[in-house]
Amino acid sequence: MVAITLDGELAATELKESLKQRIAKLAELSVIPGLGTILVGDDGPSKNYISMKHRDCKELEMYSQEITLPADTSQHEIIEVVEAFNHDPQIHAFIIQYPFPDGLDYESALLEVLPHKDADGLHPINLGRLVQGINAPLACTPAGIQLLLERFDVPISGQHVVIIGRGLTIGRPLANLLALKRSNANAAVTVIHTGVKNLADYTRQADIIVAAAGSPGMITADMVKPGAAVVAAGVSFDGKRLLSDVSDEVEEVAGWLSPRIGGVGPMTRALLMQNTVSAAELAAS
Repeated sequence: MVAITLDGELAATELKESLKQRIAKLAELSVIPGLGTILVGDDGPSKNYISMKHRDCKELEMYSQEITLPADTSQHEIIEVVEAFNHDPQIHAFIIQYPFPDGLDYESALLEVLPHKDADGLHPINLGRLVQGINAPLACTPAGIQLLLERFDVPISGQHVVIIGRGLTIGRPLANLLALKRSNANAAVTVIHTGVKNLADYTRQADIIVAAAGSPGMITADMVKPGAAVVAAGVSFDGKRLLSDVSDEVEEVAGWLSPRIGGVGPMTRALLMQNTVSAAELAAS
């Protein structure tokens, strides 16, 4: 069996094409969607992610503004930048790049973001709305994973999804998103993590596996039910080399598989653009 590739580059390109039409309609109202980014410190992967987000904005002819603060910035100075973006009419949505340097409090900074300007969909109010099934900015990686599964006709409704990882950015919001009573969700969702013994006892039962633990190669072929969909959402780095939570051998067993590069990452960025466009539409309404 050769797994169908869950091609995030293709799906993201299609989504961005649809966004161009929405952006053109906003332009008729003299509105240009604007994304702000706040980076604290000089974490290499974070700097790379930020640069890609601004390239996406340029491609879509959106406005973007990047604020980079040194690692020894005070919490107060970070909050001042957040407040500036909150009140800037050119910035419809913005992100605070995670992680923060030691000694700084990411969660308290996130609380200061106006929920309707939360491009990442991680503000507690927006996560609460997700749990309630109320329309709000969605966490980008979970929403991107859902869209990726839909794009390649992976059945979700009524299926058993096993998520490895309980983090704020992927595991917990994705579990809530896929359990909602909607046609593109409605799944039975199990969340496990590296503190659980015998992970394979759970993953072998799964129709869809989402590996989001940041533990290289943790999902091996013997842990996957033949024909299951496997999404490699967790990554880590060995120097500059990106490592996946899913071993290469899984391709021989899985029915669908997202690649190490060009899978979930492009979808996360595309959903960030979508959240920003939606925020601009809300501001223009």
